[in-house]
Amino acid sequence: MKRQIAGSPIIVAMLLGSIAPAAAKTPSDVSDLVGARAAGAETAMQSRGYEMAKTSGGSQYWWNRGTNTCVSVVVSNGRYASVNKADSSNCGHGGGGDAAVAVGAIAAVGLIAALASHKKKHGDGDANHDSDYSRGYNDGLYGGQYDRNDSEGYHDGFMAGEQEASNRRMANRSYARGGPDAARAACERRADQYQNAPGGSSVAVSQRNQGGGNYVFTMATGHYRSTCTANSSGQVIDISPY
Repeated sequence: MKRQIAGSPIIVAMLLGSIAPAAAKTPSDVSDLVGARAAGAETAMQSRGYEMAKTSGGSQYWWNRGTNTCVSVVVSNGRYASVNKADSSNCGHGGGGDAAVAVGAIAAVGLIAALASHKKKHGDGDANHDSDYSRGYNDGLYGGQYDRNDSEGYHDGFMAGEQEASNRRMANRSYARGGPDAARAACERRADQYQNAPGGSSVAVSQRNQGGGNYVFTMATGHYRSTCTANSSGQVIDISPY
């Protein structure tokens, strides 16, 4: 069950200690996060004014509105292997920045939905459990190595994070992105309501043209699936369990 994001040879060498990262490339306000566990580091990034803009090529790109700074983060073995300053265009600035930053909210929303669903099903809700679950979720989502010595809460979170990562991969494939945007967006909202999940939790993982101006989407909301039919105007006609 072990997985990790493959880094560049330079990053691998840095992790092995054979070379040191160039300090000038790491903004001072986040330099202490290099080597930190991804779950805690992500919370720290947010508390310092950064929002995740996108993930691309094995890197996360974070934007700080206050300082107009874009940084690239590489996660390996569940830890921040590098945090380097990047060109602002990688974070969607200038042009389309707000839309790009919205992508970062998906990670937080997915965690909220997964944890809420877990609590509803298992009745686990103490602070330590939630912390372990969140850490496991982020390790699973970002390809960190599974910590076999951790808790049941961590295990459940890791499994949920892996599922969310799978949902995102399927949602980005061409066959899932087809169909009218209005129909897909309407089904995403309706699936959130149907599964009683926070807004932005659901994604379309496949779609087909039913004919007559109607489109059928398979919706993923964490582990749950539903089938939603909507027309090109964005009117939902039906939603049911998959």
